[in-house]
Amino acid sequence: MHKPIYFRFMQNLVNYKQQTYSHHMKKIFILLFTLVSFNSFAVDKSTTFNNDIFKHAQLEGKTVVINSWNETCTTCKAQIKILDQAQKEFGDILFLSFEQTVDKDIAKQLGIDYWTTIVVYKNNKEVNRSIGQTDKAKIYELIKS
Repeated sequence: MHKPIYFRFMQNLVNYKQQTYSHHMKKIFILLFTLVSFNSFAVDKSTTFNNDIFKHAQLEGKTVVINSWNETCTTCKAQIKILDQAQKEFGDILFLSFEQTVDKDIAKQLGIDYWTTIVVYKNNKEVNRSIGQTDKAKIYELIKS
C-alpha cells in the first residue's frame, strides 16, 4: 500500500534537512580545524632582546645571535624551533629575539628590515646575516662561523 503524499513529502523534507545539517556541520568543523591549525603556526616566543644585555655580552666578547620574528610567520616559527635547539647545544652563545612589528626601535637600531632575519655578532661586530633561512645546517653554520 502506498504512503500518503503528505507523509512522503515530510519524510523527504526531514532527509533533506538532515543532509543539509550534516553538510553545514562539516563546513563548521573544517573552519574550526583551519583556525586551530593556523593558530598553531603562531610563534609563542617573547621579546628577549634587551640593549643592556646585548651590550654587556658584546663587551665580554660573547657571540650573540639575534632573530626577528612575527607572530603569524610560519618561516619565523621554523627558525625559532631551530634556534631554540641551537640554544641548548651552544651554551656559550647568547640568543636574543624580538618581534619585528612590535619592537620597531630594536629593528631600526640593528638595521633589520625583515621578519625572519638572523644576525650573528662576534667581538662587537656583525659577522653574519641571513633572511628567511630555515635549513638547520645552514643556520648552524651561520652561528659557528
